[in-house]
Amino acid sequence: MNSLFDHIKIGDLTLENRIIMAPLTRMRSVQPGDIPSELNATYYAQRASAGLIISEATQISPQGKGYPATPGIHSQQQIEGWKLVTSAVHKNNGKIFLQLWHVGRISHSSLQPNETLPVAPSALPAKNSGTYTASWKPTAILTPRALETSEISGIVNDYRQACLNAKEAGFDGVEVHGANGYLLDQFLQDGSNQRTDIYGGSIENRARFLLEVIAQAIEIWGSNRVGVRLSPYGTFNDMSDSNPEALFNYVFEKLSQLNVGYVHVIEPRATSAGGDDKVKNDAPKTAELFRKKFNGILISAGGYNRENAIETLANNNADAVAFGRLFISNPDLVRRLKDNLALNKYDRSTFYGGAEKGYTDYPFFS
Repeated sequence: MNSLFDHIKIGDLTLENRIIMAPLTRMRSVQPGDIPSELNATYYAQRASAGLIISEATQISPQGKGYPATPGIHSQQQIEGWKLVTSAVHKNNGKIFLQLWHVGRISHSSLQPNETLPVAPSALPAKNSGTYTASWKPTAILTPRALETSEISGIVNDYRQACLNAKEAGFDGVEVHGANGYLLDQFLQDGSNQRTDIYGGSIENRARFLLEVIAQAIEIWGSNRVGVRLSPYGTFNDMSDSNPEALFNYVFEKLSQLNVGYVHVIEPRATSAGGDDKVKNDAPKTAELFRKKFNGILISAGGYNRENAIETLANNNADAVAFGRLFISNPDLVRRLKDNLALNKYDRSTFYGGAEKGYTDYPFFS
C-alpha cells in the first residue's frame, strides 16, 4: 500500500514524497513583461518540500496570455526571472516542472498582441465565463477567431520553443496544460471544437493538436520529463463533450504509448478550479475511470484533504495527489500532513494579484 509520504520515481527523477504542489495562477509577475521575480522565488522556495512543484500556468507566447500579470516563458527576461525561481527551489532540495499554457478563447483583446481577438478551434465563445482586461477589470469572454489550419503548426512551434526556454531556465521538466478549457482542451472536446479539417470531427483529429505538442516536448525533454494535465468531465470555462469517456480513453492510451512521465487529472468534483470552494461529491471519479487506461504515474488533483488523499493512494486510484489551495496557505504542507498538524486557513481575497500579503507571509508551523 502506497503512502503519501513514500518516495516515488517519475522516470529517472526520484521524488521525496507523493504530495504534489498543483499549478496555481497567482498573477504576481513583474510588469511590464510578465517577468518572474525574487518574490516568486521566495514563494516557491518556501514550498520546496513538496515531492514536486508544478509551476503556475505560464504562457508560451504573447498570444497565449489570458489574464494580467501571469508569467511567460517566451522572452529572455522571463527566462532570467524563472532562473531565480528554479535556483531557489533547488537550493531547498526541491524539484519543479514548468506548466506550459495557451489560453485560447479565455482571453480578452486588451491582452492580445495588437488587441486582436483571442483564437480558438472554432468561433464559439465560452458561455458564463469571464476573464480580466489588461487593466484588471472583470469582463465577459469575447467570441474568438477560429484558427486557420496553417496557423496551428506555428503554435506547436511556440510550445517547442517554450520547452527549450524552460530547459534554459533550469526546470526539471515540463507539464503540458491540456485541461480547464484552455486551448488544447478546446481542441479536444466537441463542445468547443466544430472544425471540419484534420483537427476536428473524429476523436483522433481532435486529439491531434495535443499529441503534436507533446511530441515536441518529448523531443526536447525526453518522455520521462514531460507531464500532461487533463480534466475529463470538467465544465470550467464552458467545456463539454458528447462522449468524454471515449475521448479520454483514447487520449490516455496514446499517452501510455508515448510513455510520458505522468498524467495529472483534475477531479470534476472540483471543476470550478480557482473560482470557489464548492465540491460536487456526486461527480464522476476520473482517477478511478481512467486508471487502467494509463500505464504510467497518475497524479490526481481536486478537492483533496489529508483523509481522502491517503484513501486514494491506499486504494491505488492514483500514485500521487496534488494540493492547491492548501499549499497556498501552508508552505510546510508536507510536514503538516505527515504529523497531522493544524492547517492555516487561506484568504481567497489575496489569491490573485498583489504582493507579499497572502503569498509569502503565511506562517510555518511552530
